[in-house]
Amino acid sequence: MKTNQCRPDGDIVLGIDIGGTGIKGAPVDIRRGQLVGERLRIPTPKPSTPAAVADAVAEIAAAFDVAGPIGVTFPAVVRQGVIRSAANVDRAWIGIDAAALIGARLGRPVIVLNDADAAGLAEMTFGAGRGRRGVVAMVTFGTGIGSALFLDGRLVPNTELGHIIVSGEDGERLAAGSVKTREMLTWKQWSKRANAYFARLESLISPDVIIIGGGLSKDYAKFIGLLRTSAEVLPAELFNDAGIVGAAVSALDADDRADA
Repeated sequence: MKTNQCRPDGDIVLGIDIGGTGIKGAPVDIRRGQLVGERLRIPTPKPSTPAAVADAVAEIAAAFDVAGPIGVTFPAVVRQGVIRSAANVDRAWIGIDAAALIGARLGRPVIVLNDADAAGLAEMTFGAGRGRRGVVAMVTFGTGIGSALFLDGRLVPNTELGHIIVSGEDGERLAAGSVKTREMLTWKQWSKRANAYFARLESLISPDVIIIGGGLSKDYAKFIGLLRTSAEVLPAELFNDAGIVGAAVSALDADDRADA
C-alpha cells in the first residue's frame, strides 16, 4: 500500500538519496525545487551490497505514488551510471552499472549521480548558489565529506575533494560529520579541523564561494563564527534535502534528453 500520495505529473519527480548510513526519498516539485510531502528515510543496509541497496531503494519508491523516471544519488564517483569508487559503501559496488541495476529492480528509468554533485546542482538552481558566478564549491559534511565544483554555474562532476590530504590524513577522516559525532568533538574542536581542511581546499582551487551542506548544515549557526576562510561561506538553503532535489531534477533532465 502506498504511504504517500501526490499527483504524478511532469512537475513531480521522485528523488532518492543514498548515503552511508541512511537512504531517503521524496517526491519533488522540480519547478520550485521543493519536496512534496514528508520524506521517507530508512537505514542503509549492512552490508551495503548492490542487491541490498537496490531492495532498499525499491522500498522507498514503492511508498510514493509517482510515475516516471527516478533520480538516485550515490556516495561515490559515478560515470554514466557506473560506480567507480566506494569510500562509504560496500566495495562490491565498484564497476556496477547502478542505473541499470536499480532501473531493472524498479522497472522504470533511473539516473544515478554522485550525491554531492546532486546537492550542488540543487543549491545552484534553487538555493544558496543561485546566480553565483566564478568558482563555487559545495562541501557536504555527513558520513564523509562530499564536494561539488562549479565554474560559472557549470558542474565539474565527481571532484571528490573530501579526500584531499590534510596534514597527511584523508580530509574526511579528519573532519566529516560522522567524525565529530564519533569522537564527541565540540564545535570549537571540529571547526579547527574544518579550517585545516578549508585551508588545503583553498590552496588547490581558490573558490570564490563555499556552500556548506550535508547533515551538519542544520547546525550552521553553531560554527559559522569559528570558520576562517578567504572565500565567502554560505549555508546550504535546502539543507539535507538538497540531494533529493538535485536527483529529481537530474532525472527529469535525463528523460528530456532521451526524448529529444
